[in-house]
Amino acid sequence: MDKTPGILTADDELTLQTAAHGVVCLMAASDPGAISSTRAGMAAGKAITSATGLVGRVLAAKPKGLKFDGRSTADIADQVFDAVRRSLALLDAKAPDETDNFRAVLTTAIDAARQARPRPNPAQAAMAAKITALLDAS
Repeated sequence: MDKTPGILTADDELTLQTAAHGVVCLMAASDPGAISSTRAGMAAGKAITSATGLVGRVLAAKPKGLKFDGRSTADIADQVFDAVRRSLALLDAKAPDETDNFRAVLTTAIDAARQARPRPNPAQAAMAAKITALLDAS
């Protein structure tokens, strides 16, 4: 049962999904180990699918049309960072009570990815700092 009919369009939902799944992708990509990057991605992915409220419903749905373009992490980051900015703006406009929820979901995903590795990872810490700064600035 849809508890929030008409609040977000399909394009709005895809923007939120691109931002959240993109953060998962970036956190996994910033981990240099094959096994640890998989763990980071799984942990962050579980965090976004555990969300509640409107944001949780959107992120629990199978993304239709989700595609990351680019040949490098930098290309993907450009797309994801833009989606994060647009997600926060559209939530501010259409569902302001969900803006902090969205920030918390992404922050939880970042933390989950970082904790999936037993030792600190400078590249992952740098990516987490970039995403966190974006969340704080928007």
